Amino acid sequence: MHFLDGSVSLGTIGLLVLCLAVALGFEFVNGFHDTANAVATVIYTRSLKPSFAVIWSGVMNFVGVLLGGTAVAFSIVHLLPVDLLINIGRSAGLLMVLSLLLSAIIWNFGTWYLGLPASSSHALIGSILGVGLASSLFSGGGFGSGVNWTKAQQVGLSLLISPIVGFLLAGGLLLLCKAMLKDRRLYDEPHGDAPPPLWIRAVLLLTCTGVSFAHGSNDGQKGVGLIMLILIGILPSHYALSPRLDATHINQVEADIRQVDDVLIRTSGGEDLSPLQEGLGRIRQMLAGRTELNSLSAQERTNLRADILLVDDELGEYEKTRAGLVSDLDRKVLNQARSRLRGAVDFVVTWVVIAVAVALGVGTTVGWKRIVVTVGEKIGKTHLTYAQGASAEVVAMTTIAAADVFGLPVSTTHVLSSGVAGTMAANHSGLQLKTVRNIALAWVLTLPATVLISGVLFASTARGAMKEVGARAKITPKQQRVLRKVD
Repeated sequence: MHFLDGSVSLGTIGLLVLCLAVALGFEFVNGFHDTANAVATVIYTRSLKPSFAVIWSGVMNFVGVLLGGTAVAFSIVHLLPVDLLINIGRSAGLLMVLSLLLSAIIWNFGTWYLGLPASSSHALIGSILGVGLASSLFSGGGFGSGVNWTKAQQVGLSLLISPIVGFLLAGGLLLLCKAMLKDRRLYDEPHGDAPPPLWIRAVLLLTCTGVSFAHGSNDGQKGVGLIMLILIGILPSHYALSPRLDATHINQVEADIRQVDDVLIRTSGGEDLSPLQEGLGRIRQMLAGRTELNSLSAQERTNLRADILLVDDELGEYEKTRAGLVSDLDRKVLNQARSRLRGAVDFVVTWVVIAVAVALGVGTTVGWKRIVVTVGEKIGKTHLTYAQGASAEVVAMTTIAAADVFGLPVSTTHVLSSGVAGTMAANHSGLQLKTVRNIALAWVLTLPATVLISGVLFASTARGAMKEVGARAKITPKQQRVLRKVD
């Protein structure tokens, strides 16, 4: 942590510690809230003792965060309104992050206390939508303008489809097992505390490991992305731009901008694109002749980050509105340029990944029993069999792993719980409708409840700050450049 070299005031460090504590608190609550998704089946099939199961799950959550990549992290980040991402260093940006994290923590803790396996992913995304909607009330852009609806639709679709996939595939996998694997022990309930046959136990341990790893890799990234926003807001001189930018990347970005300029000239249809072209010009001017960016001041780094975010957003809109004029080759040029530009601002640092991994892993070992009992005992009318546990966890593991590849935040809770329900339905074991209704109600209420909580928190604390952001959003690019010099 190179910001502890004396260059940052104690007050700033205190604010940073507070914000990090809230963000890591979310991951801690996420850990013990979602532990049941991995350990319920191995505990209720007597494959592992509860104490060992939760410790092993915590370790694999830790490893999943470390090795999970960053695609999901920035899918979450880019749900946030661009004006708040640009102003993340101002009070509005930090209040936004704190409001959405507190909202998700409140909902997760409440549903955990009631023993309901609700979705941490849903809670976080609802909280993000809440601050976006609240910000639009004060920004002057119209209600709803503060939400990236395109990204919200992509994420919402993945969260809607994943429990359906879990229910159908887990039920189908159980029926396939019955058709192909004739060992009757697979379909029996556990007898007392006796563990299952060794090979069955190995399969269930493997699936528990896979779900724990997948949960860490998917859910951990969400915390990583939000902590990076906190660091960018409080310490822009250290974190506004990726420290890994080298001369090769800078030269590639400059070349991309030249190609984008050519595409804009060919496809503009006579429309005035001067704001977008001026943004590209400012980026190219800032990068010209540089082999690294460490010499930029804090304000220059913040300005460059703002220009990159605005240009990326405007290029995305341009590509959508010019679908008939932009060729496949032009689209490739635009996408390549946007990808390299985002590479300068979408990055993570190692210590953040480790901190989130520790918080999620430790949280996994705490408070797991409430939801484990719901998943293991209260979804179906009969005890979970070995084949049912394995089927539900295999589907959960593969679904979440696939979501990681495509950078989609899915709900481990939804996939696993619906998978257990799917195996009960396929086995004609019967479902406890009261529990299913309660779980479904929690799922349905998660989005509107967290939208409301985070929106109220943000609106009540950031009204003045958001009006300032709205006022700055209305001024011309020339006035913005003047303000930047003043800042």
